[in-house]
Amino acid sequence: MAPKTPPVLGPRALGRATLDRQLLLRRDPGERMTAEVAVEHLIGLQAQNVGPPYHALAARLHGFRPQELSELMASRAVARMVTMRSTLHTHGAHDCLTLRPFAQPGGPERELRMFTRRLGGIDPDRLAAVGRELLEERPRPVGELRDALLARWPDADPLALTTAVRCMLPLVQTTPRGLWGRSGQVTLTTAEQWFGLPVGPAPEPESVVRRYLAAFGPASVRDMQTWSGLTRLKGAFERLRPELVAFHDDKGVELFDLPEGPRPDPDTPAPPRLLPEFDNLLLSHADRSRFVPPDFRDRLWKGNQARSVLLVDGRAAGIWRTCGRGGSGGRKRDRDAEEAGAVTLTVRSFVRLTAAQRTAVAEEAGRLLAIVAPGADHDVRFGELTD
Repeated sequence: MAPKTPPVLGPRALGRATLDRQLLLRRDPGERMTAEVAVEHLIGLQAQNVGPPYHALAARLHGFRPQELSELMASRAVARMVTMRSTLHTHGAHDCLTLRPFAQPGGPERELRMFTRRLGGIDPDRLAAVGRELLEERPRPVGELRDALLARWPDADPLALTTAVRCMLPLVQTTPRGLWGRSGQVTLTTAEQWFGLPVGPAPEPESVVRRYLAAFGPASVRDMQTWSGLTRLKGAFERLRPELVAFHDDKGVELFDLPEGPRPDPDTPAPPRLLPEFDNLLLSHADRSRFVPPDFRDRLWKGNQARSVLLVDGRAAGIWRTCGRGGSGGRKRDRDAEEAGAVTLTVRSFVRLTAAQRTAVAEEAGRLLAIVAPGADHDVRFGELTD
């Protein structure tokens, strides 16, 4: 008997499935999900800037208040650190201590190799030991760490010294950096010092595959490799094959999923959502066509900076930015609005919105403003973004 051909899932079906797991199809299905549980379920939130993790949860959770995540950070239940793809994420404490060793070969270790030649013969192990001693003595800004390392190796490349330490050690950004409504320069210490617990060991790849599929599936091996920055994950998927279900996408690529993973009807309504820059929804698959029309892919970036993205009917349909008090969704400030205590959210759509869609987008924008700028005057505009 010929083997059964796996079912085909088109971009719309894949999009609805992943949106559901990303808490973007329905907010809080069933009992309200806390910010702490959401951060763990999503395996962290991109956090190159302070605002995006807050905006990411505002898009996903019913009743979310920025103070909820800020309090978790202040109590050290979550923290900011470099993990997947050598990029900054907000993770729960347990993931900070275990995912960093898992992600090390696909991000920090690869970055380290770029700087090893510039260390001028300095023993990396000795450098890591000195860096640990300095950063566990007290949290230090990067500049202070650099100066302390240069005092020991005055002829070394300053950037190579600090980058090597950051790549070799599991470092967290200490508060008040990352707290809502607070400011502070980046200061670093080790995860062990911050949490009072040892790092690692790294989880088995199979356990991370299950978590990835629960948050981003259905997905291919290459999809997970794109998310993690790792290679050679096919073996982990093959070992799990007996307990997974298989599909193909419309290009014939094999996809895997958890049997219990939600796969809603492709025609399930997908309300508008406003995602922050670098949201993992748009960065965690090799093939992003389930969310990003090919014609729009380049329009979601300005150089190497990702833009904040508008989803309409489950797909990228524009970009957005806030200006004014509480408006941390973009770089540019509207000085007049800020002085007036107002915040403006401007949407630039790449498609012609129906009247109903325009109303729904405006309502979603108003909801976000009520969360991130309560008490301010709110204004939602549709127009051009000039930067």
